[in-house]
Amino acid sequence: MPSTSKACVVGAGPNGLAAAIVLAQAGVQVEVFEAEPIPGGAVRTMELTLPGFLHDFGSAVHPMAASSPFFSSLPLQEHGLEWIHSPAPLAHPLDDGTAVVLERELASAESYLGQDGRAWRDLMQVFVDHWSEFTPEVLRPLPAVPKHPWLMAQFGMIAFLPASTIARRFHSDRTRALFAGFAAHSFLALTEPLSAAFGMVMAIPAHAVGWPIPRGGSQSITSGLCAYLATLGGTVRTSSRVDSLTAFPDYDLILCDVTPRQLLKIAGERLSDSYKRQLKKFRYGPGVFKVDYALREPIPWKASECLRAASVHLGGSFEEIATSEKAVRSGHHPERPFVLLAQPSLFDFTRAPAGKHTAWAYCHVPNGSKEDMLPRLENQIERFAPGFGEIVLARRAWSPADLESMDANLVGGDIAGGVLDLRQFLFRPTWRHYATSARNVYICSASTPPGGSVHGMCGYHAAKMALARLKPR
Repeated sequence: MPSTSKACVVGAGPNGLAAAIVLAQAGVQVEVFEAEPIPGGAVRTMELTLPGFLHDFGSAVHPMAASSPFFSSLPLQEHGLEWIHSPAPLAHPLDDGTAVVLERELASAESYLGQDGRAWRDLMQVFVDHWSEFTPEVLRPLPAVPKHPWLMAQFGMIAFLPASTIARRFHSDRTRALFAGFAAHSFLALTEPLSAAFGMVMAIPAHAVGWPIPRGGSQSITSGLCAYLATLGGTVRTSSRVDSLTAFPDYDLILCDVTPRQLLKIAGERLSDSYKRQLKKFRYGPGVFKVDYALREPIPWKASECLRAASVHLGGSFEEIATSEKAVRSGHHPERPFVLLAQPSLFDFTRAPAGKHTAWAYCHVPNGSKEDMLPRLENQIERFAPGFGEIVLARRAWSPADLESMDANLVGGDIAGGVLDLRQFLFRPTWRHYATSARNVYICSASTPPGGSVHGMCGYHAAKMALARLKPR
């Protein structure tokens, strides 16, 4: 690519940085403009409670980042990224004082799950064995002709089903509860199509690559991406909010790591009326209510095996989790919300002062919710860890509006980049995928295929499309 080609990327989240790296690898001169003082978007780590306690602002546990086809091709370890694996990827405590623990090795999980072990293995085996072929398939735009049609046909037979249908394969309420927790990452009701797909895409990597955490916090992912971009000559300008693309007349390419709402705001006058109408139809999904904790000691779980896992799902049975997620999808606040909790300092001692700990928890709420969910969220933690409140040194609660104020892409607290139902999953944000009606303007956020999670593939695919269409000066 001629060195005279210039591009700018709006937003230094993982997708924006991935796009910038692809462009810089092709020889394009790249500048990234980030509104916040620290790059990363939802992939940042900060002292959010007390000095010395490092908290991940957004994502904390990263199965998809660890297995991202693009991130895996980059020398991020040379720039400080180090993965830490807890002994077990996930624990799911129950009301009888025990917990279902998902073992990383599929054979161990089969043995642990007893009467459901064979059904679990049959569901996961082919995708675990072929993870390196499967991952690029599920992390690319749809519709597309698969490179591994038999593998994807097998997945398709599961993917479009509701999680409730897959759960019927299991005899034990314990295994059904375990799968419900994975499927609830979809933000869908567990009776909706596609909820099974998200359950599978969360469960399979637990066996294939684990659910690792980055040493020092999620900022390490962002720092590694920024450092590698710098070796290619790219620059990241922080505290540089972009209010209008009219400020960038001299760039051959403009890639926007923003959601449709922000794209309309900053690029509206460059977009056609029909394309703007398409963007206005884009629907945002449920939000989250999040709490960061500084703790005096580890969480006092009734089921001590929860201390083996960096991630814990709190929600009891399949039926209870399904009720919670259905309420949120209907615009209501569940009395017993499904809670996702991370306890990284058990395995990464850089996160807190000696002997102290951090934790991170959130529950799903309707988009833009103003409800204080702290009592209900903490009741769920206390339910499985009595005395939790007594070890809290400090807490910081985040409403959806608070989250959006820290990262404009988290519209109404939506951390997935838009509702993930069947129609919008296939065509997000419009049929154009990444191209807009403006010749050199592209969108590359989690609102584009393949959607949310930290994998950078939205930025990767958008940049590849932009390069293919680039007409150098």
